[in-house]
Amino acid sequence: MNDDSATLAGPRSRILPTATPDGEIARVLLAFLATAGLFYVNIMPALVDGLIEGLGFSNREAGLVGSANVYGAALGSLTAVFIIRHIAWKPVAVALLAGLMLTDTLSIYLVDAQVMIATRFLHGTIGGILVGVGFAVISRTEKADRTFGYLLTVQFGLGGVGLLYLPPLVPEYGTTALFLALIAFSLVTLSMLPFLAEYPPRKHSTTHHSHANGVNRKMLVLALLATFLFQAANMGIYAYIIGMGREAGLGMDFISSTLGVAAWIAIAGSVGVILLSTRFGRLLPVGLAMLLTIAGTWILHYSEEPSMYWLANVGVGITWSFVISYLLGMCADFDQTGQTAALGGFASKMGLASGPFVAALVVGESNYALLVNLAVVALVAGVVVFIAPAALLDKTRQ
Repeated sequence: MNDDSATLAGPRSRILPTATPDGEIARVLLAFLATAGLFYVNIMPALVDGLIEGLGFSNREAGLVGSANVYGAALGSLTAVFIIRHIAWKPVAVALLAGLMLTDTLSIYLVDAQVMIATRFLHGTIGGILVGVGFAVISRTEKADRTFGYLLTVQFGLGGVGLLYLPPLVPEYGTTALFLALIAFSLVTLSMLPFLAEYPPRKHSTTHHSHANGVNRKMLVLALLATFLFQAANMGIYAYIIGMGREAGLGMDFISSTLGVAAWIAIAGSVGVILLSTRFGRLLPVGLAMLLTIAGTWILHYSEEPSMYWLANVGVGITWSFVISYLLGMCADFDQTGQTAALGGFASKMGLASGPFVAALVVGESNYALLVNLAVVALVAGVVVFIAPAALLDKTRQ
């Protein structure tokens, strides 16, 4: 069957139609699958600020809740590395989505910080396995970079909706509004699963890794480290971006609308990945975008100027969605069994967790300048370790 993204097709034995495995509809459905276990990251500022404003948690407690959520996801992603080749992924995904909805429902009724931290760690572990499964399945598609582009489009698009509308609901409805939004997303994703193909594991191919005899582990480690550093730097800032704006004297309406609009504009970055794929390689376009991320992060030092706060959030949003799509695609490109893609998910989650964790330790009441400086240092290190694996994969592609 031709790869017609506008149609759904399936064998006669199926009651429901199946999205063409490498078509655009399937890429969107896979994007929802890989987003569901980690959607709270896309509304992390609302979650952290909601715990502070809605439950009276301190900056440190709220940051540790967010960090525990993503550290659990990292553990789950690592677990997925070892099980993905041995499981029927669809039934597992159904069970994991049910687990997410259950723990989100439980979280609505929690008011103690320590219990919330433990519960969100469990939630993160369940979600991390789901994301690892999603990443592994994505790596079994052709042009995985494109699918990761769709993934970031979904994340930033719906994340923008959450950041625009959820923070104003917290004073009236508390954290219930946040957790109900997460439950709704899981439910929608569950309804999409029947339309996906089976995506069995593929055999190793020398066109997808740099050694004919196996994965180039040194280059893979560098790609994983670049992913970790990039995610840690960005999420460390992002978790406290609302508090940073408040400290700079900006109004909540301006902050909320800025973050929501920035997330929507950031879709331009992931759309760029969908359009470009690896046509121009990775080294030059991604390297330039990483340098722009450094510049945008530094601009946050001048957040007292509304235009600078807006510019930094919009600019970094675009480059974030652009760069991470390629970094995850790089990790997936080292093999097509799904294991290196799941490792990329693990590195990403460790970064997303470690950023807020370090930030919670250093930010105190309002030490945002130090937070920005640390993020810039991590981003610079990320550029350095990115160069070698990107150049090697570009050479292999050519």
